Amino acid sequence: MEFTKTVHDLLDEALAEQPSLFLVDAHIDSASHIRVVLDGDQGVTLEQCMQVSRHIEHNLDREEHDFSLEVGTAGAASPLTIPRQYNKHVGRILAIVTNDDQNIKGTLTDTNKEGITLQWKAREPKPIGKGKHTVTKEADVPFTEIKKATVQIQFNK
Repeated sequence: MEFTKTVHDLLDEALAEQPSLFLVDAHIDSASHIRVVLDGDQGVTLEQCMQVSRHIEHNLDREEHDFSLEVGTAGAASPLTIPRQYNKHVGRILAIVTNDDQNIKGTLTDTNKEGITLQWKAREPKPIGKGKHTVTKEADVPFTEIKKATVQIQFNK
């Protein structure tokens, strides 16, 4: 337990030196394999990952603990897991699965401390007459209602 606390304290120190970075996940298994996943408000560079890795590695005694360390980033296809990750994706298309298994795909137009706002176009029957027309829909989704959210990567615009 003390080893885990030491690693988390070192991670906190390393992130305090780089305020644009934030922790997505940190896991230490029974074999002392440390896996850290970072994200950043403007993305994460290789140099930033190396700085965090060095800070942890250089402050742990290999004579006392046999460990392996992996510091990486949340990949482009990785689900968004913490509210701070959403900010840098405003204007991009997200696919959301809610806790009640509703699927929503739309453009992220806003984030706040409670949740997100998505907007999309849908074809609906005309209120009067035959046929359909395109309408803009919008949904406010609280973070507590999001089961899974992924950024939809577009290769051509």
